[in-house]
Amino acid sequence: MNRAAYWNRFSMPLIAVVLVSVISLGCAGGALTTREKGAGIGALGGALAGGLIGAAVGHPGAGAAIGGGLGLGAGALVGDQLQGQEQTQHQQIDQNQAELKRLKRENERLRRQQGEY
Repeated sequence: MNRAAYWNRFSMPLIAVVLVSVISLGCAGGALTTREKGAGIGALGGALAGGLIGAAVGHPGAGAAIGGGLGLGAGALVGDQLQGQEQTQHQQIDQNQAELKRLKRENERLRRQQGEY
């Protein structure tokens, strides 16, 4: 197989997977969540790796499709874990801010009380 035919067989399925991913992610409303970002990165990375492996054995399209699906799942799982950590951090920040407000009010109360005596 000559080089041009090899790249045509490899690049066309990969380009199709990338375009479908970009279009489907671009149509979603609002900002992407961490889970969605992880899924997108995983799908693209998986499609690329699968396409390369598939090209080595003569089936780049199948490799890209399988790799994209596996990457999508793995990326979504990683993104979900990261999103859970973000939510925990936001909750902790909110608790810390509430505690700071409480301590500030207590400090002001004690200063006023000390000034009265």
